[in-house]
Amino acid sequence: MRRILRNIVHFARERRALCGTLAVILAAAAILAAVNAPAVVGASAVKRSLPVYSVERDGKYVSLSFDAAWGNEDTAELIDILGRYGVKATFFLVGEWVDKYPESVLALAGAGMEVMNHSDTHPHMAKLDMDAISAEITACNDKIEAITGTRPTLFRCPYGEYDDHVIDTVTALGMTAVQWDTDSLDWKGLSAGEISRRVLDNVQPGSIVLFHNAAEHTPEALGGIIESLLADGYTIVPIGSLLLKGEYTIDHTGRQHAG
Repeated sequence: MRRILRNIVHFARERRALCGTLAVILAAAAILAAVNAPAVVGASAVKRSLPVYSVERDGKYVSLSFDAAWGNEDTAELIDILGRYGVKATFFLVGEWVDKYPESVLALAGAGMEVMNHSDTHPHMAKLDMDAISAEITACNDKIEAITGTRPTLFRCPYGEYDDHVIDTVTALGMTAVQWDTDSLDWKGLSAGEISRRVLDNVQPGSIVLFHNAAEHTPEALGGIIESLLADGYTIVPIGSLLLKGEYTIDHTGRQHAG
């Protein structure tokens, strides 16, 4: 009888311990679910401030863009290739690059390219407060305007990094933040063929394509990409001409829509 009573007591203790462990596990799971759940207001998720990645347009329009932050090996050649096909592209320049290569800035503007803002020193913008973000953008705008006579209206975040307060600051300055939906990855040293395949396999009507002005094989790839796009019925325009005017919305993918 004593043995039976001991077994009953032992079983009861184990059951209480197991229940306690399960309670801890369930509580931890509830906490993780609450932390990882999207923030909501009422019944809908909080809306983010987004840059434009692509544009919903009637017809097959596409924009080619080039970021210039450090080197200047290929700028003149890129201008020549674009000019050969009568194509106008958008170049996003860092202010420090403008300081080093003012003659290239003037050449881009003289060739009819859009010359836009890529910050003054290429920092991680999301780590800056609103005053510092504004100072970065304004300094670059001032430098470009001093050379070209035209003040930039578009901004591309360095490293493609942003958060709501970055985009909201850009908008407050009367500018439009622009990303891309087709990345050539030319900065990785890809071959001309790989660059071409990445662009042509991913481009769609309304796309914004990202290149760099000092990537090793971009000039080699660019002519064939332009020829293929034109043969496929695309009209290539600078980003300022691709963007919608007036009232528009930006969906969760960064695609700009009318209305």
